[in-house]
Amino acid sequence: MNERITFTALGPHIGAQVSNLDLSRPLSDAQFEQLYHGLLRHQVLFLRDQAITPAQQRALAVRFGDLHIHPVYPHAEGVEEIIVLDTHQDNPPDNDNWHTDVTFIDTPPAVAILAAKQLPPSGGDTLWASGIAAWEALSEPFKQLLSGLQAEHDFKKSFQEYKYRKTEAEHQRWQAAVAKHPPVAHPVMRTHPISERNALFVNEGFTTRLLGISDKESEALLNFLFWHSVKPEFQVRWRWQENDVAIWDNRVTQHYANADYYPARRVMHRATVLGDKPV
Repeated sequence: MNERITFTALGPHIGAQVSNLDLSRPLSDAQFEQLYHGLLRHQVLFLRDQAITPAQQRALAVRFGDLHIHPVYPHAEGVEEIIVLDTHQDNPPDNDNWHTDVTFIDTPPAVAILAAKQLPPSGGDTLWASGIAAWEALSEPFKQLLSGLQAEHDFKKSFQEYKYRKTEAEHQRWQAAVAKHPPVAHPVMRTHPISERNALFVNEGFTTRLLGISDKESEALLNFLFWHSVKPEFQVRWRWQENDVAIWDNRVTQHYANADYYPARRVMHRATVLGDKPV
């Protein structure tokens, strides 16, 4: 049996399409090792025609590590580790901003796996940007300035209270999530724990301010970094087909779910693998 996986790069900095792999079957150790090395190199991987169940998606995700259970989003029936992102007329998209998943905890996710279950007639692409490419494009004096800084990441920046007042139970869940997730600090530049490559680690979704400098300095620097980190040169864009799967390294990327399809419906399933404390 040929277990060799093929990776076709989609750009010089980020993204590759994977072929000769069936995610509905348990991966051999050799297949998983190739997949993981490909992920480290390309930062986001795409696979077509993967009709996986939530349980199969969880089984794949567990190979990468322990899974995160989201404090707000609903989950697949019987599989609490798989969150359901179902956007439609009564539930407008809220992830149409550049963000890195769950950076509001001490150990943000290492890896995420997203499966397309129902798609709009057109639109709904997702874009990813490489924090490694963004960091490497900065000048040396600017890198030196940023290397010593930490940034605050806050759950409430993306999950604002007014969105969670439809029912009393929903509001109570939001309040519990806020109490459980006070703001945390992460380095502005993080070093990948395996590849040891440096990456810019701020995102507009959750980063609120830079610590140890004035508010005006923080605002100016963050505005620049938010713009710089998602320049088209550092991006890859994926046009979804039903049963596509994307796997990305959340430690060194951010992404944007294009909301151009609303009010059509889009249903995605996501597994989120816990990571380590950024350093």
